Amino acid sequence: MAATLIAASAGIIFLLGVIHLVYTFVGPRLHPRDIALTAQMKQVSPNITTHTSMWCAWLGFNASHSLGAMLFGATYVFLATNHPQLLMQSGFLLSQGLILLTAYLWLGARYWFSVPFRSIAVSTVLYVSALIAARAG
Repeated sequence: MAATLIAASAGIIFLLGVIHLVYTFVGPRLHPRDIALTAQMKQVSPNITTHTSMWCAWLGFNASHSLGAMLFGATYVFLATNHPQLLMQSGFLLSQGLILLTAYLWLGARYWFSVPFRSIAVSTVLYVSALIAARAG
């Protein structure tokens, strides 16, 4: 039961990562509503370097964020479905998953909009439920 809950939790995060990656490169969903701002982002570089633009950095940050969510999701789904004993007996893996989900939940509440925040909240509830079920079993 606990491994199934973790797989469901991780599956939500994986799906969010896939959707975010698609939205990063396909269509205008993650573009500024102000076209002039997009043009300015393509011309201005961040203070750290002149070898990129804010637009390229924006795309890279969004893509790497997506890949991180996908890696977490794929890894924890794999572990929960193929090596549940290893996962459920590893305090390190279980705590790392909880830390990441808690961080995503905080970021979602602080900086994002309701859909990813609610989805991450559901994922976190499933994950914590898995931890409780594992302790009870």
